Amino acid sequence: MVESLGDAWKLGWTVRVRCLDDGRRGLKHGRACRYRPELDLTTLVCTRGRDFPISRLGNRLLCLRCGWRPMAVTVRPCAAAAS
Repeated sequence: MVESLGDAWKLGWTVRVRCLDDGRRGLKHGRACRYRPELDLTTLVCTRGRDFPISRLGNRLLCLRCGWRPMAVTVRPCAAAAS
């Protein structure tokens, strides 16, 4: 089971995040952000450490487009590593 950034990095997996801003501000509704970048796992391991739990990553990230926090994190094998 992949639980830390180091585990995902060793296996060559990818990390993608999704902004959770749905555009709602109280009774007002705006546009949802929908920003979904892929993050560089090597940089995450260097800045957070190999033992950093993936489950805590979403609360530490800030959307570059709208500034919303938290973000949803998806970690999965990359296509080249799966074959």
